[in-house]
Amino acid sequence: MPIAKPANQVASTITSQHLSDRVLEIQDAFEVSPTKLQQIVAHFVEELKKGLSAKGGNIPMIPVWVMDYPNGTETGDYLAIDLGGTNLRVVLVHLLGGQKFETEQEKYHLPKGMRTTRNRDELFEFIADCLEKFFYKLHPNGIEKGTLLPLGFTFSYPASQTRIDTGVLQRWTKGFDIPNVEGEDVVPLLMDKINEKKLPIKVVALINDTAGALVASRYTDPTTEMGLIFGTGVNGAYYDRVGNIEKLKGKLLPDITDESPMLINCEYGSFDNEHESLPRTKYDILIDEQSPRPGQQAFEKMTAGYYLGELIRLILVELYEEKQVFQKYSKDSEQIKLLYTPYLLDTSFLAEIEGDQDLENFPEVVRLFQEFLKIEPTLDERRLSRALSEIIGNRSARLSVCGIGAACTKMNIKKCHCAADGSVFHKYPKFPERAADSLADIFGWKEQNIQPKNYPIQIVPSQDGSGVGAAVIAALAHARQAKGLSLGLAEAYKKA
Repeated sequence: MPIAKPANQVASTITSQHLSDRVLEIQDAFEVSPTKLQQIVAHFVEELKKGLSAKGGNIPMIPVWVMDYPNGTETGDYLAIDLGGTNLRVVLVHLLGGQKFETEQEKYHLPKGMRTTRNRDELFEFIADCLEKFFYKLHPNGIEKGTLLPLGFTFSYPASQTRIDTGVLQRWTKGFDIPNVEGEDVVPLLMDKINEKKLPIKVVALINDTAGALVASRYTDPTTEMGLIFGTGVNGAYYDRVGNIEKLKGKLLPDITDESPMLINCEYGSFDNEHESLPRTKYDILIDEQSPRPGQQAFEKMTAGYYLGELIRLILVELYEEKQVFQKYSKDSEQIKLLYTPYLLDTSFLAEIEGDQDLENFPEVVRLFQEFLKIEPTLDERRLSRALSEIIGNRSARLSVCGIGAACTKMNIKKCHCAADGSVFHKYPKFPERAADSLADIFGWKEQNIQPKNYPIQIVPSQDGSGVGAAVIAALAHARQAKGLSLGLAEAYKKA
């Protein structure tokens, strides 16, 4: 069954007519029709092609130098780290062959302020410290002298790569804004800190989390054609043909032919920076204007988890200023000062509101407002918050899958699995169902009377991309090296 238009039912229970009307106005502003989705996808396809051209475009379309498909026979022990928007994860992956693997891992929370530290060394020292703790937890007495543990570094930010073991940061995303890293190769920045600690570890592959999700899932499921992240940020990866990548022509060694596959990290959070097709609201415009990088990452700012909590906060601030909500609190009260704090509300705030099953009293909504804002919400304010969460969550899901629609259209993929990871996909109620419903609107499956379980393109949970994917990619790179095949641009390969 198609998912019903959100918020109508909840909005209709709001006793204040003015507030109910405002909710429906906001819903209309956030609505994305099937026709609009199809228009966005058509523009998206052209932008993907432009990113592969010699001139380039807003979407970086980064070749990540994974030029082989995994087949499940890869073996060996590999370290993997994943620098995400909230945590650093360190994993030891045992690839066992036969499409089997085992992992050991730890997660380390990024210290407060790390995203915007003024000293880049703090970030890479933190990563090296975590690696040191993890290494000696597993190997208290060290490992055999002369042995190096290969490390796959999942660095989920736009980075230019001339080889699989390099990555020059183009620009920070997901709220990071650390100086003197953009324009630098992050691999030696990390290796300097690893070597200072005399750790027997070497970065052999720099990957993106979407590339990892694709390769890890394809290791066990050969029908996988895309890797996706729906989390703090939003992104996708797929295999293209080298012959389609105009910007690589004349720059490759002969062993890489036009028919060779090339994994592309799209970094399509930057889609539509010109604001030609995405239906921005005034709240989206405000988020962009107040961000560290105005005019950049337009698609991400409308879809990704980092921004969803800020959307509801901006709406609640506007309604407060209209004297529609929280009127028992003065503007100089602690509660309203919290409400005016940018990015105080994260995506979990909306997800847990949508997860509240008691539609009469909304006790979880009460708890969340007390926890985040110290506000005691009225019943109408609880109903309002539920309606807004559904509106925001629904639009995020609908827009997010435009990247899938574009990549599959470009490559003429009619049937496949798309492997998805990220906190929004896994933890936001109804996101997978809304995403599937939106793909059906893009491709016209409803008109063909195709049932959801039979949709030709299915979004499925990914394997451990940042761990297993990084390990498999490192193994593929080792295999290419053993065959004497190139791992990057001709110039970079000759210098190595």
